[in-house]
Amino acid sequence: MLKSNKDAPEHLQDKPVDLDSVLVNELGQFGRFQFKNILLVSLPILMSGFMSEYIFSAAAIPHRCQIPECGENSSNVVFEPEWISNAIPETSSGWSSCERFAPTGFDGSLDYCPSEMFNRDVVVACDNFVYERDNSVVYDFDLGCQEWMRALAGTLSSVGTLLVLPITGYFSDRYGRRLALVVSVFNMALFGLIRAFSVNYVMYLVLQLLQTTLGAGTFSSAYIFGAELVGPKYRVLIGAFTTSMFAVGLMVIGAVSWAIHSWRHMILALHVPCFLIISYYWFLGESVRWLLSKQKFTEARAALEEVAKVNRTQISEKSMEALLTPPPTQETPTSDGPGLIGYIFSSRVLLRRVCTTPIWWITATLVYYGLSINSTSLSGSMYVNFILTCAIEIPGNFAAVLILDRVGRKPTLSVGYFLSAACNITFAFLPSDLSVVRLVIYLLGKFGISVVMTSLYVYTSELYPTEFRHSLLAFSSMIGRVGSICAPLTPALVSIVENEIYFNIPTHSPSK
Repeated sequence: MLKSNKDAPEHLQDKPVDLDSVLVNELGQFGRFQFKNILLVSLPILMSGFMSEYIFSAAAIPHRCQIPECGENSSNVVFEPEWISNAIPETSSGWSSCERFAPTGFDGSLDYCPSEMFNRDVVVACDNFVYERDNSVVYDFDLGCQEWMRALAGTLSSVGTLLVLPITGYFSDRYGRRLALVVSVFNMALFGLIRAFSVNYVMYLVLQLLQTTLGAGTFSSAYIFGAELVGPKYRVLIGAFTTSMFAVGLMVIGAVSWAIHSWRHMILALHVPCFLIISYYWFLGESVRWLLSKQKFTEARAALEEVAKVNRTQISEKSMEALLTPPPTQETPTSDGPGLIGYIFSSRVLLRRVCTTPIWWITATLVYYGLSINSTSLSGSMYVNFILTCAIEIPGNFAAVLILDRVGRKPTLSVGYFLSAACNITFAFLPSDLSVVRLVIYLLGKFGISVVMTSLYVYTSELYPTEFRHSLLAFSSMIGRVGSICAPLTPALVSIVENEIYFNIPTHSPSK
């Protein structure tokens, strides 16, 4: 709805008019239109978390050497028969996964396999494996003792997320936010659907990389819809809400994986509903900010009138004309190339910040994703542990919103880091039989790093001058992906360290 010039607020008549000022003073910072948009985009944001299903589809499963001398000729026989201690050495964490006692040349059966059949002074590597479960690609593609290969699924997912940043940014700026969202969701659903029919692990990995490279823009595209038409007062709150919806998506993964045993069927159940988001192209309006930036003024006028109508507010003709008037052509300082680099090196304060903020991001993403991935290895149900680890992010996100303006950016960030570090170090020294205490400490560590992740976006952007803010924030976030790329490899590192510690202890000396 339009109102005449004389009805425009007096303080708008002499000041430059931009969309933020119109939202604050006329259209409303968070009205019914914004609420509807937030509800719509929360669904694709939730679905964007589905690309992390590799945590379950490529989950590590207990395995041991297959003992053909005892009649084992497949990978799905009884995992712990009565004679297992005769054939497999025991480690601090259970039966050895990758080594067995050397055979002496005698044959037994599945029911009778005595210790005389094995030389307990000689340990050899496995030729084939027996698995405790079959609900992972580890079983289907026989990845026993190839922990680094298994962890590549998570690493390539993070690599794809890094590659998608420039692709989505270019596509969104050129063709619009709505099309970028629909195409990203379609790619995510399509490659996820195909990956459920992988015939080998290489195909699974390639599709994992393609899915994230071409579909991980779903979150950023949807987030733009949620934030671009919200007034400045509510943007931090909306940021916490959208991040929390991503956490809900991760919780859905845990619940679906819990309910559906087969990893192939689980992937199908998650990705087939994503095709419904394609319908957004016909009933989700294009971003007003994008329309104004591309000078599509006819569509922008219609969109602004729709916002005013749904919010039951008015926009003055003067404000409308100001928004729909092309800005004068003027030279603006470049934010990349030698100009940006020279500006950084000319300021010791800015140079110190450019060297510091990426370290924050690397640390935060490594701990954040590492805690999510490793939650499935905690004692108890891996599904319950994963769901709880994701659920604790939600209070962490909103806690950051509540204390950032009250306590300050630096104290909030420091306390979040310290809390997470203290809990993670404490967890490493807790006895394994204190399962409840270990879980509580683990969740507190995830709560702390969730506070950090929400605070990083706000604090990092405020440390840089306006003209270079977007470029330097993107630089910090991009370098920070190193942490998320390394996080899936931490379980493999743990298994190697544990094996080195155990097998360097002379448990089987010749004198015995």
